[in-house]
Amino acid sequence: MKLSVKEEGDFQYIDEGQGKVLLLLHGLFGALSNWESVVNRFKGEYRVVIPMLPIYEMPIRKADLEGLQLHLEAFVKHFKLERMTVMGNSLGGHIALLYTLAHPDKVERLVLTGSSGLFENAMGGSYPKRGSYEYIKERVEYTFYDPKTATKEYVDEVFETTKSIPKCMRIVSIAKSAQRHNLAGELPNIKAPTLLIWGLNDTITPPMVAHEFNRLIPNSTLRFIDKCCHAPMMEHPEKFNQILSDYLSQTNVSPA
Repeated sequence: MKLSVKEEGDFQYIDEGQGKVLLLLHGLFGALSNWESVVNRFKGEYRVVIPMLPIYEMPIRKADLEGLQLHLEAFVKHFKLERMTVMGNSLGGHIALLYTLAHPDKVERLVLTGSSGLFENAMGGSYPKRGSYEYIKERVEYTFYDPKTATKEYVDEVFETTKSIPKCMRIVSIAKSAQRHNLAGELPNIKAPTLLIWGLNDTITPPMVAHEFNRLIPNSTLRFIDKCCHAPMMEHPEKFNQILSDYLSQTNVSPA
């Protein structure tokens, strides 16, 4: 089922279901559709909210992690969200970490999957190359264990994005900001119970990164998914959702 994007003020978002809030944050080349299986699985028990991060619309000078964090803070304040389970993939995980560190009272649980914040290979080692469909296709496929997971629709979407010089400039600016902003020294301050769901074959944030997150975040649980790369919720949606569901149950995060 296609997700319905809503608009209110400066915000584009998805808001499905009722109950305690699951707030989902997408990555640099992510789209709201990346979380489709999670929304469909949990909207019967939770209120699943996904803000569209303004990665391609931000003023160039503000295209960094701080700008995205400020957008998220404004979003949470506008919709009066409280005591959330915050979940982020890739760059979205990095923003989830920054938000949790800044607003520990708002975050009941934290879930990271393929998160940046310690180390990552930017798009498999290089920044977007404009104009070459095959290059973009190869780079998108690199983020999946099974290249067929990168549908033509998804590759087309990324290719259209990288054809725009202003969008490319923002992508590079944000990616460099993420690489500069290492959180190793701050992670021990996270008090929220944290679930790490990682692809065992992640080439962008390799398994060693997951182990390091697990070591540095005090109350964290690490689960790997085999034959899986950088976006477990897309590659193995059933396994991802089962791990998440079990964790929410075990940590007594029950619907309101």
